[in-house]
Amino acid sequence: MEFRELAVPGSWEITPRLFADPRGVFLELFKETAFVDAVGHPLDLKQANCSVSSAGVVRGIHFAQIPPSQAKYVTCPRGAVMDYVIDIRVGSPTFGRWDSVLLDDVDRRAVYVSEGLGHMFVSLEDNSTVVYLCSAPYAPGREFGVNPRCETVGIEFPARARDGSPLELLLSEKDAAAPGLLEAAALGLLPTWEEQQAFIASMGR
Repeated sequence: MEFRELAVPGSWEITPRLFADPRGVFLELFKETAFVDAVGHPLDLKQANCSVSSAGVVRGIHFAQIPPSQAKYVTCPRGAVMDYVIDIRVGSPTFGRWDSVLLDDVDRRAVYVSEGLGHMFVSLEDNSTVVYLCSAPYAPGREFGVNPRCETVGIEFPARARDGSPLELLLSEKDAAAPGLLEAAALGLLPTWEEQQAFIASMGR
């Protein structure tokens, strides 16, 4: 299992070792020792979610306020999605930056999104299934979003589905109506770099 920190500090791409034989494939989806060595603290699992999406579906940009926010360990056991991590921490050296990783049922990578970061994905084929291991349960009063089409963030959306056909994006009404990054900051919805760093430091090993 290999960890690679993404361009947004506090997020990692995780590439598992695949063991294939005539029966199929086996892999370690999550390994605490490897996770703690890379990230610096354990993942305190509180909730596991699963979504199934048609090609072109966009889910995000979602985040939860600190404390406790909600860290996510994200995989795609079926289909394919382009997964995005967005730095929404006001005062961060990389505020507004994003990075992406292809999650699919071939390489079977995962992405870890620390507390205080934004998360989004675009489904690249019908019935793409995404599983999220979460550090905190869903908390409606602390869950917010940034518009995926925000020009300040400037997400580069995939143009084509996994089969090469043109990809027509589909957003929920809630995500399409979400404020842009700077508007969300002005509304006081976004976490700050300082509070996010303090929260992570408080977790320890």
